[in-house]
Amino acid sequence: MKKSLVLLFGLLLSLQFSFSQGSPDYKGGLKVKLDEDGKKYLRIISWAQVQGVYNFDASANSADVSFNLRRARILMFAQINPKFLILTHFGLNSLTGDTMSPTGKGEGSQLFFHDVWAQYSVGKDHVVGAGLHYFNGISRLNNQSTLNMMTLDNNRQSWATIGLSDQFARHLGIFAKGKFGKLQYRVSINDALTNSLDARDPNAETSAVYGGKRILGSADAGKTYSGYFDYQLLDEESNFLPYKVGSYLGGKKVFNVGAGFFFHPSGSVFNDNGNLVGEDVSIFAVDAFYDSPIGTDGSAITAYAVYQNNNYGTNYLNSAYGTGNMMYGHVGYVFAGDTAKTRYQPYVSFASNSYDAVNDNRNIFGLGINAYLSGHNSKLTLEYQNQDFGTSTSSLTLQAMIYL
Repeated sequence: MKKSLVLLFGLLLSLQFSFSQGSPDYKGGLKVKLDEDGKKYLRIISWAQVQGVYNFDASANSADVSFNLRRARILMFAQINPKFLILTHFGLNSLTGDTMSPTGKGEGSQLFFHDVWAQYSVGKDHVVGAGLHYFNGISRLNNQSTLNMMTLDNNRQSWATIGLSDQFARHLGIFAKGKFGKLQYRVSINDALTNSLDARDPNAETSAVYGGKRILGSADAGKTYSGYFDYQLLDEESNFLPYKVGSYLGGKKVFNVGAGFFFHPSGSVFNDNGNLVGEDVSIFAVDAFYDSPIGTDGSAITAYAVYQNNNYGTNYLNSAYGTGNMMYGHVGYVFAGDTAKTRYQPYVSFASNSYDAVNDNRNIFGLGINAYLSGHNSKLTLEYQNQDFGTSTSSLTLQAMIYL
């Protein structure tokens, strides 16, 4: 055990010093100006997150330390006119020794489009668009950016439809977004995924399966509807792109309260004595986000809380998702210090998920610390996580990240 932990920390620390050389004067990143004043441009963002994971509960047939290319992404968007924008985002996720292939052609090695959409301004503060998009409903965390999360990763259950009605948390459809004063909104109508991660057939008369479009057809179960609305009580956040910031590190004073929904008519199917019955999938949430500097010495606090009601159908339970309720929250504190030097942010998170199908709750506790070498552009994260759901499992993960 000690040898494995030393190996984990040693390799990832060497990884940090080899490529985590972010600059304190990022100044908007990689931007190609297409005219002299920069109103016509192409913006490019690239990021990588590399993890070493120590599994306290490794079996006799698995290693206690493993490595994971958690994310490798490229995002590009361009405007040649303020009235319209096109965005393209591609990459891969969770490449491990088990998903790699000899020539890079295997399923786990493949790049794919995360987002591709076009949008048009229909007024000063309102936009409509279409494509494979991330203007999701439900909650802030269902719209979370992966560039600036405070915790090691997003709360998985907050990406409440990932692989069930969408492609990796993205739906294909139309959206509208904008604001009325301090109230921001995003709403969408989308096609549901046909072949989801839930490939089960509803042959048991005890629980529903999430396969309405596959089993009942697109006429009954083909569309999903979602929306999220948040009121900006203090500083106003940008809604230029859909990706919600995880922590501003004291750069803003933000206090938002929000509410959202997701609705998929006949999204699930229940076997009622041999008759296949469509059941509506409905998910609702309310949340609050607070991020603020404390004093003038560079210290800051970030806090978030959400309550979410999940209805995936009668007694639905599959992998991370199930019919029931979820409560989640996290809080972190950035220590005072020079913003041009390394800053530290310890944090704690907790999630409790209750399911109609079982008596046990899924409780997930996280304790971690971020070392910001150059803000979110270059950071290290160390997190211990324990999950208790029937049995208890624990892991310790060290992640090195950089984005430009």
